[in-house]
Formats: sequence, structure tokens, C-alpha cells
Amino acid sequence: MLSYQHLYHAGNLADVHKHALLAFALEYLTGKDKPLSYIETHAGRGLYDLSAAEALKTQEAAQGIDRVAGWFAPGHPYARAIAATRAERGPRAYPGSPLIAGHLLREMDTIHLCELHPQELAALTYAVAPFGAHVHGEDGLKKALSICPPTPRRGMLLIDPSYEIKSDYELLPRVIGQIARKWNVGIIALWYPLLTGNPHLPMIRALKADHPQALVHEVTFPPAREGHRMTGSGMFVINPPYGLAEEARRLTALFKQL
Repeated sequence: MLSYQHLYHAGNLADVHKHALLAFALEYLTGKDKPLSYIETHAGRGLYDLSAAEALKTQEAAQGIDRVAGWFAPGHPYARAIAATRAERGPRAYPGSPLIAGHLLREMDTIHLCELHPQELAALTYAVAPFGAHVHGEDGLKKALSICPPTPRRGMLLIDPSYEIKSDYELLPRVIGQIARKWNVGIIALWYPLLTGNPHLPMIRALKADHPQALVHEVTFPPAREGHRMTGSGMFVINPPYGLAEEARRLTALFKQL
């Protein structure tokens, strides 16, 4: 349960997909002069060093953000978050979703981040200290259920598990349904991997049945290495903000070029 460490995979093509859509959604939310809440259930360490031995071992960033950074103009919120992170933390720093949120959100906004892994939690607490985030060493799904509907009521929830626990595929539709009923105006985004054998399909069928208006966006890409099971990335977004579907279509065209 606590063995997964994202440093081996930071900046890969799944991160590019997930973080580009996340940044776009947060940019939309901050377009209104009203405070918002941002919640993450599986935050990780928030900040990654792409020159670290773990990242170099897998070379996933080299096939990911290093290869496709040109997809994002300097004014794109994803590119701005990367640039701000590197200006502060060094040229090979990469922002996880907590730092993307930290750089794009405002002082009036509230950030809740959950992480169970002790080392990741310590690193996360240090990484997001400048942003005044609330960091919780608690089960993220349970915490989200207890927080929602949050104050402020506008906002977004990102659910981004490692799926090391196979029961997540059965648990998530039920928990997301509970959260959506409590927080019917919230943007609820679930990331999931596309793996050989397609274990995600029953989960997505259940989610579609319960939330037929949600945005479902998937991209495919070559495996990072021989035998690697992940061949794509998916995002299921309840209450998608205006323009997110168009940004998703743009990413579809770009990923098809790989």
C-alpha cells in the first residue's frame, strides 16, 4: 500500500496528460474573482528532481515532458507552472499536481493535500510550505468525504491513486458517487492508467452509468520500455469546466503524433 514512489515515473507521458488538463481546469477556476477549494487524495511528494537516480533509471521523463514540452506555449498554465517551479527549484525540477496547484492558485484559495507514505508526506510538507497548503497524513478518500462539500464551495478534487491496490477499481465509483452527491457543484477528476488487460474498463462503465455527463478522455502512447504495462492515460471529469473538452481534443491530436 505504501510502496509506490512516483519519482521513478515523474514527468512521464501520463503526467503530461493529467497535469495539462489539471492546469487548464485550475486556470479556468481562477478566472473568477471568487475563492475556491482544491483537494487531492493522493498527493505524492509534490516536487520531483528529474536528474535523480530514480528518474534516470526509468527514463520516463525523457520520453515524456522532455520530449513534448513544445506542445505547450509559454502562456499555457501547465508550462507556466513548470517554469515557475524551475525558476525556484532548479532546471530539472518538475512539479507534481500539488505544486501545479500551488503556482496557479491564489492566496484566497484553500488547498488540502493528502498523502500516507511517510517519506513522501515529509517531502510534500516541505515542498508546499510556501503555498500555505493544509497537508494531511490521512487516507485521502476518507478525508475527501469528510471535507466535502468544502469551504469555499467552488473548486476541484483530484483523485490520483497508484492502483497498486486492485480493489481501488471497485471502490472508486462508490466513493466518487458519495462525494458527488455531497458536492454537486465540484469538479471531480479521476486519473487512471490504461494497462494491458484493461482492468479500468468495469470502473469506467460504472462511472459513466452514474455520471453520464462527465468528460472521459483517454490518450495512448508507446510503453516506456519492453514489458511495461502502461500504454495510455485516462481522465474522468465530473462537471468539466468550459473549454476542457476542447483542450482534451487538442491533446488527443498531439498524442497521436507520437
